[in-house]
Order: sequence, then structure tokens, then C-alpha cells
Amino acid sequence: MEGRIVAITSGQRIPHRRVRLDEHLPVDHRLSRVYRAGAGIFGVSLIAFGVFGLMNRIGFFTTGGDTVAGLNTNGALSTVSIVIGGLLLAGALVGGNRASTLNMIIGVGFVLSGYVNLALLRTDYNVFAFHIQNVLFSFVVGVILMTFGMYGRVSGSLPHDNPYWKARHPGH
Repeated sequence: MEGRIVAITSGQRIPHRRVRLDEHLPVDHRLSRVYRAGAGIFGVSLIAFGVFGLMNRIGFFTTGGDTVAGLNTNGALSTVSIVIGGLLLAGALVGGNRASTLNMIIGVGFVLSGYVNLALLRTDYNVFAFHIQNVLFSFVVGVILMTFGMYGRVSGSLPHDNPYWKARHPGH
């Protein structure tokens, strides 16, 4: 594939090459603190929520659930919260682009979880014992995590001293 011609512009041949997903991103920069902070704050919060939920010794798939910090929970949701919180804490420890990408992926997961669990409210398939406040929490946390992950990476008008702008425009 390396020798295949993709386009010819003004007499120059542009060879086709495969691009890695994060190839254009700088490895180390000051924005890493923002990504780490977002992952750390929400990681610790989710772990605390999960631990308090498990301390109440409620059933694993109890649909009635119990309330922790104003949110309904059961053993399954508490366990998933601890696992996701652990992933976010690992991202906070690693930092850099991995923390940013992890924040974005988990943020999208929270938003999707909000939609799925909104559809499952008041059904027998509500295995995480979600109530409407859990759905709203999922939406809010998802958007905030995505914002932490995208901060300084995604914009139509990044400043010229931004490391992502510099990585995308190496000749300037």
C-alpha cells in the first residue's frame, strides 16, 4: 500500500499511507493536568459511591435498590461504579493523551448509559435499579467527562501555542 498514489495536486504525487489514530497528538504537555484532574475526581467519586453502595449489603440485582448520595443503587451498579472509577483512576495516573481519550470514551459511555437506562425505567430489565435521578446523573457526568477529555484538543479555533495545533501544523 505504501507505493499507491492517492492524489496528484499541482504536479506532486501524494503517496497513500496508514495513519495511527493518535499519531498527530503530542505526547506530553501541560493540558495533561486537566485530563488527570477530571479522571481523578470522577474516579474517586465513583469508587466512593460503589463502596458505600456495597456497604449497605443490598441484593446484587435488586430492582428496588437503596439510596446512596441521592442516587438509587444496587450491588450490580455499585460494582460497575467501582470498576469504572478504577479505570478513571488508572487514567489519572497515566495522564497525557491516554487520560484524555479515556475521559472521552467513558463520558460517551455515561451518556449512552443514560439513554439506555431511561428506556428501561419501570421495566423488569432495569437491572441497575436506575431512577430518573440516576439517568440525569449519567447525562451530566458524561458531558463533564467528555469536556475534560476534549479540553484543548477539539475546537475550530485552537490558539497557535496549543500543543495540538503545533502538532497538526509542524511547519508554522
